[in-house]
Amino acid sequence: MNELRELYQATILDHNKKPRNFCELEDANRTADGHNPLCGDKLTLYLKVDAEDRVVDVGFQGSGCAISTASASLMTEFVKGKKRGEIEEDFIRFQELVTTGAGEAAGVETLGKLAVFSGVREYPMRVKCATLSWHTLRAALENTGATARTE
Repeated sequence: MNELRELYQATILDHNKKPRNFCELEDANRTADGHNPLCGDKLTLYLKVDAEDRVVDVGFQGSGCAISTASASLMTEFVKGKKRGEIEEDFIRFQELVTTGAGEAAGVETLGKLAVFSGVREYPMRVKCATLSWHTLRAALENTGATARTE
């Protein structure tokens, strides 16, 4: 258990200090804003989605706590090349990972590096920080212009 906790902390710190895909995509064809009022996290997600509903490229900008920034960074790496339906399944798995007890979430092994966020469930106030980028991703894919919120 200590090894997982250390991996969690190291991964969060690394992706917070050097977030991947932290950029505005000038050729994005989908965008969405996200806001977590409890922690003050804010982000804008930029997607380039092709005609087959596949995420070709993704970027984000914003400010937030280490968990929010790291989650957005890891999520952007994870969803590149995936279709909307796959992303929806991953969204559900990630939600289960951060909200259910250990071993209760089905298909968690498919989440790769995102599995380090399993430790978030020990801190219920931080679940919204970890899921903000995922809610914002959903909003961008729906392309409605609505701001994603975690409240």
